[in-house]
Amino acid sequence: MTSNIPSQHGRVAVVTGANSGLGLYTARELAGRGAHVVLAVRNLAAGHMAARTIKGKVEVRALDLASPISVRAFAENLDADHPTVDLLVNNAGTALLGPRRTAGNGHELHLATNALGHFALTGLLLPNLTSARAARVVTISSLTHRNAHLDFDDLMFARDYRPNAAYGRSKLAATVLGVELDRRLRAAGSSVVSVLAHPGMTRTNLTPNAWKNRGLLGRLVSAAVLLGGQPVRRGVLPQLHAATGPGIRGGQFFGPAGPGELRGRVGTARFSEEATDEAVGRRLWHAAEELTGIAYLTTNQQSHQEKS
Repeated sequence: MTSNIPSQHGRVAVVTGANSGLGLYTARELAGRGAHVVLAVRNLAAGHMAARTIKGKVEVRALDLASPISVRAFAENLDADHPTVDLLVNNAGTALLGPRRTAGNGHELHLATNALGHFALTGLLLPNLTSARAARVVTISSLTHRNAHLDFDDLMFARDYRPNAAYGRSKLAATVLGVELDRRLRAAGSSVVSVLAHPGMTRTNLTPNAWKNRGLLGRLVSAAVLLGGQPVRRGVLPQLHAATGPGIRGGQFFGPAGPGELRGRVGTARFSEEATDEAVGRRLWHAAEELTGIAYLTTNQQSHQEKS
């Protein structure tokens, strides 16, 4: 229940993709408990419209996770006004489920938005998070990560592109990076905590809109989500618990506790075996450093740095 969320007064929270769906509900609840919430959105007009529906202290800032320039600019501008950040909710996501598309740097758009952009943002904001007394980074995963596999020889799906598989791979990548972030924060003795959550099957506009033009199968998937999915006000509870619940430990994973983790009260979620494989985590972390040009929490525990 959102009524159990403790006071967030004096805390600064950054929520990506906060103009609709789970991100908007997250921002609304955090602001309602007293947090100063930064709505990090790709569409500023939509962000300002969303902000008008939120009671509390909010601000809207432009962030396109698929653009390294935008991610760096967001972090630099935020740092000027908020040297301390208490909470980062890596919520934004895209599910195109159409022809293969790439970001300006050539990265496949699912992976660029859902995983690499958040990896870079977290690294750039790590000094701000470290300045807080008990900061948290919440990574939003998906049930689809369990059916995905990381092909390190073709992370960008240049061969045999399948949109639903690309989406699943991007959510697996985000999950692997969230788990690896926990390992590295612990090894560094950091006070920052990395936790994960997924919404089960929730009626956001993401999946139905992505599937609606995919023929009969697409219409069936959209109908299943719309009819069988839980409302956003329920689907958002795992990430709100991860963000604000007392006694949260690094590396925990929350989701609906009902059958198949599709819906229900908040409980402990299950990772895929690949998501928690330490060798996979190290390899993807190094790949993300190379792909984004941003390195942090390196194995010798050097402080945050950017590659030249």
